[in-house]
Amino acid sequence: MSAAGASAPALILLTRPECELCEQMLQQLHALQARAPLPPIRVLNVDSDPLWQRRFGLSIPVLLLDSVPVCRVKLDAPELLRMLRDRSGAP
Repeated sequence: MSAAGASAPALILLTRPECELCEQMLQQLHALQARAPLPPIRVLNVDSDPLWQRRFGLSIPVLLLDSVPVCRVKLDAPELLRMLRDRSGAP
């Protein structure tokens, strides 16, 4: 891996199959992506990793930016954009 801050940010949406809240957050992320530059969004099943299942299994969907939780259950677009700005070093 390269030096800290040099790698591209990663957005991961932890979900479960047939989760309406998960589908809603993904739709909201796609709508936000049409208005603001976002990293690619990877959608992964929270149950595919025992650590994720223990840590986040009761509060999905969970949006992670570089493995750091951004929000749970409901998209917090201002917080996501703030974290992306902070990560990029932009004012």
